[in-house]
Amino acid sequence: MRYRVLGNTGVSLSSIGFGASLLGDVFGPVSRSGDAVLIGAAIDRGINFFDVSPYYGSGLAEERLGIALEPHRKNVVLATKCGRHGTDDFDFSAKGIRSQVEASLRRLRTDSVDLLQAHDVEFGDVEQIIHETLPALAELKREGKARFIGITGYWPGLLAQIVQSHPVDSVLNYCHWNLFANDMDALLTPATQAKGVGLINASPLHMGLLGGGPIPEWHPAPETIRAVARSVVAECRGRSIDPATLAVWKCLQHPVKASTLVGMANAAEVASSCAALELQPEKDLLAAITESIRPVHNAAWPQGRPQNQDRALGHDSLSLEPR
Repeated sequence: MRYRVLGNTGVSLSSIGFGASLLGDVFGPVSRSGDAVLIGAAIDRGINFFDVSPYYGSGLAEERLGIALEPHRKNVVLATKCGRHGTDDFDFSAKGIRSQVEASLRRLRTDSVDLLQAHDVEFGDVEQIIHETLPALAELKREGKARFIGITGYWPGLLAQIVQSHPVDSVLNYCHWNLFANDMDALLTPATQAKGVGLINASPLHMGLLGGGPIPEWHPAPETIRAVARSVVAECRGRSIDPATLAVWKCLQHPVKASTLVGMANAAEVASSCAALELQPEKDLLAAITESIRPVHNAAWPQGRPQNQDRALGHDSLSLEPR
């Protein structure tokens, strides 16, 4: 495993992090009986960063992760989120944040988390996020409920705006730096570097599209992107390469981010993700995949409030050329 320091926090994260959304059964049922083996396999591979949210399965993922991590708590970096409860259920108020965090700590079986993040800020009022939500997180940090605070979301330009408006320790962006996209680097990566803010990447599989398995009905990607993902999966499998491993490998090439979060449901998927550390893909495979993805490279789908989307803010991700 490789490790990088998260911004100015002084905390080293494994370059592959454990995204615990699957423990909330959000992509389909995952047996609880294998949780201890799954978490143990991740730790044995050197993964020390675990990220979850009460949104994943209405607290189920936090509960399961808390039980499985209890013997390992002192040796891992634990992150959770607040502000989002359901598909259309958000509460970014100071009062709501405090209540949510207390419930999360109980489910996670811990007195504090290492990183507390406002979840999917594109669904909130940006002024409230900056002037109420983040100050509430800062107060919880002062009280010792969290060592560090951050924000998460889909639109990199929006996240950059918030990073420049209120002090945070980290920012998590998903689906904007992987085989399908690199527009995280247009505004967000420079903003985090300028402020000393840690950068966390997520969704190397483009929310499961490159895993080769069934895609849930709620997945927001349009058919144009799904079709390209299927062709990439087929190209990889035709060359006996696990598409998920290649997807994680791509994210490991980013020069700045501290960690990339990967959803893993069993020990085999942990091994598949960690195999990316040693992967050396052939140049012609990468060229073929780059050509397949070109028509949808940096394509985005609607997410959050219309006024919070990067196009509404004057940031057009589609204007970027593939690297």
